[in-house]
Amino acid sequence: MFDLLSCVQNEHDSRLLGLAIAVCIIAAASTVVLLRQARNAHGAERTRWVLVAGTASGFGTWATHFIAMIGYNSSIVKGYELTPTLLSLLVVAGSISTGFAIALRSQDWRVRWFAGGIIGAGVAAMHYIGMAAVEMSASYHLSTGYVVASVIAAIGPNFPVLSWAIDRNDRRSGVGAAGLIVLGIFSLHFIGMAGITLLPSRMPPSTDIVLSSFGLALSVAAAAAFVLIMGMVAAIVRGRTKAAIDANAREFKALIQGISDCAIYMLSTDGRVASWNAGAQRLKGYTQDEAIGLELAAFYSPEEREAGVPAHDIETARRDGIFNAQGWRYRKDGSRFWAHVTIEAVRNEYGEFQGFAKITRDMTRMKEDQERLEAALSNMHQGLCLFDSEERLVLANGRVADMFRAAPEDFPMGTPFELLVRHVLVERAGGEVNESLVAETLARHRACILQPNGGTLTIPFKNDSTLSIAHRPRPDGGWVTTFDDTTERRNAQKRIEFLALHDELTGLPNRAHFHDAMKAVLTQATDQGHKVAAVGIDLDRFKEVNDAHGHAMGDAVLQELAGRLSRLLRDEEFVGRLGGDEFAAFKVYHDRSALDDFIARLNEKLSASVDLDNLSVSLGASIGVAIYPDDGSNLEQILNNADLAMYRAKDAVGQPVCFYEPSMDEAVRARRVIASDLREAIDRAELSLAYQVQKSVRSGEVRGYEALLRWKHPRDGWVSPEEFIPIAEECGEIVRIGEWVLRTACKAAVSWSKPWRVAVNLSPVQLMHVDLIETVTGALVESGLPASRLELEITETAFISDKTRALHILRQIKALGVSIAIDDFGTGYSSLDTLNSFPFDKIKIDKSFLLDAETSHQARSIIRAVLALGRSLKVPVLAEGLENDAQLRLLKDECCDEAQGYLWGRPISNPEQTDRSPQLIIGKLAG
Repeated sequence: MFDLLSCVQNEHDSRLLGLAIAVCIIAAASTVVLLRQARNAHGAERTRWVLVAGTASGFGTWATHFIAMIGYNSSIVKGYELTPTLLSLLVVAGSISTGFAIALRSQDWRVRWFAGGIIGAGVAAMHYIGMAAVEMSASYHLSTGYVVASVIAAIGPNFPVLSWAIDRNDRRSGVGAAGLIVLGIFSLHFIGMAGITLLPSRMPPSTDIVLSSFGLALSVAAAAAFVLIMGMVAAIVRGRTKAAIDANAREFKALIQGISDCAIYMLSTDGRVASWNAGAQRLKGYTQDEAIGLELAAFYSPEEREAGVPAHDIETARRDGIFNAQGWRYRKDGSRFWAHVTIEAVRNEYGEFQGFAKITRDMTRMKEDQERLEAALSNMHQGLCLFDSEERLVLANGRVADMFRAAPEDFPMGTPFELLVRHVLVERAGGEVNESLVAETLARHRACILQPNGGTLTIPFKNDSTLSIAHRPRPDGGWVTTFDDTTERRNAQKRIEFLALHDELTGLPNRAHFHDAMKAVLTQATDQGHKVAAVGIDLDRFKEVNDAHGHAMGDAVLQELAGRLSRLLRDEEFVGRLGGDEFAAFKVYHDRSALDDFIARLNEKLSASVDLDNLSVSLGASIGVAIYPDDGSNLEQILNNADLAMYRAKDAVGQPVCFYEPSMDEAVRARRVIASDLREAIDRAELSLAYQVQKSVRSGEVRGYEALLRWKHPRDGWVSPEEFIPIAEECGEIVRIGEWVLRTACKAAVSWSKPWRVAVNLSPVQLMHVDLIETVTGALVESGLPASRLELEITETAFISDKTRALHILRQIKALGVSIAIDDFGTGYSSLDTLNSFPFDKIKIDKSFLLDAETSHQARSIIRAVLALGRSLKVPVLAEGLENDAQLRLLKDECCDEAQGYLWGRPISNPEQTDRSPQLIIGKLAG
């Protein structure tokens, strides 16, 4: 260390040493500037700048060394050999240029150390070659330790010098790099000179040209001038570059600050606002002073901040270089806008991360327009495609993918029209399609597109679906295509057409279709001399199936039977459903055996049991047959006569098939005459009431009277109720007659001297009539009869069609105070369920049981059972048909409550009369 200080202080001229330091500083500064300029250049331009930087640095280093040598112990130094002096200059300039070129190729630290070693070795070689060029009046000895130390001092600073000069761009790193260059050069020089030991001797004269100190000074002056020139060049280049950069920065800043349509600002490396333009202030509401320093998260919603969305966006931009997204962003006042955001990582020319550039555009209006468009497109029942002039897809709504059973990504924007058509054809065919079909289809579609107003094609598909494809050309050469799925419309039309001619439940031809078909075969039969048999079919016991098992089971039975009828048909046979449980068929035949076979097949299929859901139903059918032209000359006559035969089969026991006979018309005409006369019976005062007494069995006390309807026909005399009441129910006249009976009975009961009860029978048709409640109420109000004196009798057959509704009506009548009696109990549909469903006020035992009681043990047992049932339910029981004392004793023994019959008197017109003379008694109003 003392040798080094002595060398610096005692063996060098301080003035020249200062000059050497100045030259070295200028050279070092020039080297850093020129090296950075080379870094920014590329290709051949970089090579030129590397040579300039290496040469300038080499000359500066060489000049520094020899200026210091001129000032070294001038009494001993005699001159300098030319060849090694020049060689030292070439070595240092070449090694430094080579090192710079290697260092600029890679940022790898190993490459940088290698380049620094080359540079340091070249500088050290320059120093010791230059020492060898010195002519002195003494010899010298080099200390190995000092030599090694000097070389290390020359190499050591070069790694940080290259890193700071090349990888950075700030002034501080440039000054540091230049300082390390100066330190390295002088460390090498002084350590190397401190290791020299001079030995007085006389050196032999040199054979080379020897430069005097003055000559060397001129050379050094030239080198120093070169260094100064390079320094000036470097300063000028740097100044111009900086001016250009500053000018560009000012222009860019003015441009950015002047943009008001979108927010453009910089973010620091930690995501805080570093700059703020006018667009950002207008869009987000923050002034520049308010915005600078804000975190990016300030522009996100609290939920997004909590979910870490801002940090994710920043990190994505840092990792990938850029981040793009759309979403809601928030202003200073809390309002929001839909924004398109771009965050881009900013790096300098050395790849150093500098922060982020952020651009935010207000896309609210565009989003609203897009949402309206998307809503309109997505809610269209049609598929819509927009194609450009090059036949490529520009836009498509989601309905298109649904129609073609594809995913939206199967038809991305840019999909050729031909590809879409091919997909449609494959979907239509259910597999591959040949090219000729594709070409033909494309030609048809393009023909529509080329028409001035476009065109429409209807395309059927393999699954019975149908598409209507419409093309409408656009002025730019493209077109709009809409796809309308008309399958439902087409199927609905087919369904309407089918239902117009067929029964919806069974699928069989309906009445209109059957009539049209039969009319056609009748015309053909007239021309060809054939016979046609019309067959009327009515199912037996079908109503029982509906009542017992529900309408759903009834429908299932009808469907099964319809299927059987359809399957048995052969040529020239036809079957249809006319409604309810009524069917019809016809058969064109040439001989009677063919007709008999057809009737037998019909009867067999209709008589066979129907097994559904573990339930076996046996119905059977009544079949009536009329033959054209024997039984009628036209369609109406033949069908009407087939119906007559069918009704005869229905009435006949054990005879399911009946052929038309002319005598059937007479019975029908008789029923029609009765129905017609009944309509005028009330107006002509032909109807009257007779009253049969009802007494207590135990005491014989009169409890009331039952009103019985009588009809005295002006031509036929007394007509039995058993004959005319069913006809009145069929034609609907029973409702008007029943109302007359009710009003007349109430008026008569009011006139009786005692408050006897009057019982009136209700027909099932009456019970289900909508005006029954008003009729009963009106009769009571009009007559003034207390409701407690009126008793309405109803048979269980009234509950068969709609039990729920019937019971509901009876409850309303009972709420008026009127008594309800169940009539003819023990016959027909008598069941405990009926008694359990409604609190009847009386049970009436049918007269048939009392008439058979003397000879039938079973009849007596039924009477006892019904009486026991009445007692258990606390409901009084009345026995009908009391005709002798033996029957009366039976009723007394079994504790029957009431009875009525001929033993206590026949029906009379006025209960106040004491005359009990016989009258023509025909019966009562059937229930």
